[in-house]
Amino acid sequence: MFHYPIDSKTELRLLQEKHAHALFELTNANRASLRQWLPWVDRTHTVEHTLQFIRSGLQQYAENNGFQCGIWHCGELVGSIGYHFFDWYNRRTSLGYWLGEKYRGQGLMTKAVKALTDYAFNELTLHRIEIRCAVQNRASCAIPERLGFTLEGVCRETEWLYDRYVDHNLYSMLRQEWIGTPKSR
Repeated sequence: MFHYPIDSKTELRLLQEKHAHALFELTNANRASLRQWLPWVDRTHTVEHTLQFIRSGLQQYAENNGFQCGIWHCGELVGSIGYHFFDWYNRRTSLGYWLGEKYRGQGLMTKAVKALTDYAFNELTLHRIEIRCAVQNRASCAIPERLGFTLEGVCRETEWLYDRYVDHNLYSMLRQEWIGTPKSR
């Protein structure tokens, strides 16, 4: 099973069925802030919905087509990050992530995105990673910007968010841009 230590207090672990209750509780406790940018929140009403998400991620992992991790900080589940898919022919993927409200602003997500970017380029030898964030979600957009991803453009009205379409910024990083960069990112 995938396990990736980030630092002495933070690690990524493949989400497993035993994590369903904790992940649902984290989602439920942060429902209002997550709902602002994530369309799946209103479809997550029970632990069973979260269990279905985890099972889907485990299926991805088994098929070598992406995976979903929990972010643990000081032994507590604080968020989620994962690869949406692996396009092995073109050697690319995209990342998605979210963090509980009380854990934001500590650099945890930046470290988690950096870790999965390192893993994608160094272990999986992928060529390209994409991150899409709602244009108005400044906190989420700041992460790829902080890590040196290139803003390629805006995908207009690309996601239905409850009652309206939202634009997404499309960020990318290429392997040759990442490899050999300072470890202090």
